[in-house]
Amino acid sequence: MENTIAVILAAGEGKRMKSEHSKVVHKVLGKSIIRRVYNAVKAAGIEECVIVVGHRQDEVREEMQDLVSYAVQEEQLGTGHAVMQAVDFIEKSKRVVILSGDAPLISGETIKNAVLQCERNQEYATIFTAEFEDPNGYGRIVRDAKGAVCGIVEHKDATEEQRRIKEINSSMYCFDSKALCDALKKITNNNVQGEYYLTDVIEIMIQSGLSVGTYRLKNHYEIMGINDRVQLAEANQMARKLCNEKHMRNGVTLIDPETTYIEEDVVIGRDSIVYPGNILEGTTVIGEECVLNQNNRITNSTLADHVEITSSVMTDSTVDSYTHVGPFAYIRPNTHIGKQARIGDFVELKNSTIGDKTKVSHLTYVGDSDVGSEVNFGCGTVTVNYDGIHKNRTTIGDKSFIGCNTNLIAPVKLGTGAYTAAGTTITKDVPENALAIGRCRQEIKEGWAKGKTKVNP
Repeated sequence: MENTIAVILAAGEGKRMKSEHSKVVHKVLGKSIIRRVYNAVKAAGIEECVIVVGHRQDEVREEMQDLVSYAVQEEQLGTGHAVMQAVDFIEKSKRVVILSGDAPLISGETIKNAVLQCERNQEYATIFTAEFEDPNGYGRIVRDAKGAVCGIVEHKDATEEQRRIKEINSSMYCFDSKALCDALKKITNNNVQGEYYLTDVIEIMIQSGLSVGTYRLKNHYEIMGINDRVQLAEANQMARKLCNEKHMRNGVTLIDPETTYIEEDVVIGRDSIVYPGNILEGTTVIGEECVLNQNNRITNSTLADHVEITSSVMTDSTVDSYTHVGPFAYIRPNTHIGKQARIGDFVELKNSTIGDKTKVSHLTYVGDSDVGSEVNFGCGTVTVNYDGIHKNRTTIGDKSFIGCNTNLIAPVKLGTGAYTAAGTTITKDVPENALAIGRCRQEIKEGWAKGKTKVNP
């Protein structure tokens, strides 16, 4: 939005969080609180954003980097005082949106609509409000007989009649920048707390005859502020509910949404089914008609169409179509699994490429390897990729057969169609279509065990 700036207040200590960290770097559905507010600002089309920092400002700066400008509130002397610290930025703009850094569910649409109303109605201040059935603890919007705003009264200062008002102040606003800067010069800290309140600006504007309006939010949860871990959990629950509903409306089946955790950047194709206990994080992309059986954790990974995964962990990897993974597989970063492959129970893959129709059925470790198509791994195979100093790669050609309990000592290559006998340790390259055997010859010593004492464990 042209000539509009956003100021996010994030200087408070947040004592009730009982944390060594800044309140606003705690996460809601995988994103920090402050990042979520910033994302809403960007979604509203506001390009310039200033964050007022104070307590643990190092953490806020580390989280936001150079995406924003910063103003510093050395002493936390109230919301009005916090906004004063950003005056140098505000006075260069036509309009300013003031947002709470601890309200992570505010949406870009709400911010945009409030600013548009402020412009359209030529209001000097537009207060974001919401109607609560139980407004206990919130400041109330007081109106005159004609319905015009005549003030904001805090709950503790409200009369019994005022406490029956259900419209509450969200502590978020859109202001005419010049009018705000002028009013900030007039507020005082002549109160019990000795603080400068931003709500006093509203009173000053009304007394000066300036138009003050309200933008009533459709969804009151958007103004939910986080002051402690209970409210953090409530915000997570609401964000998760909204995200899960979005996927279901887009054609995804969630068997039990309440036990399914999906972060907001995750993409899921139509007709995919997600069973309870799944955790989908980061930039994960799930194709169409996939089946995520119970208890998977998938992070920053991509699944093509028709993939089925059961009780497995996958990070920073990709799986092609019609492949089955799990149960109890561990797919570590930089792994690519081809089409129609089978990755079975207690298999670990890391930094490897697995070709189409290859089967790694159980109890196998494949690390730093390039595996061809239609390869069969016997139980207990290990690619021995680390020599104590360097990680080395193993290359296995198409249609090879790896016998049970084979150790492949990298760097080593197996040609197309190569076989290894069960129990073999491979230290040299195996040619195409060859059989490699590297184990001791079996010997039988008749009568050797006779008379031996057997002790029960």
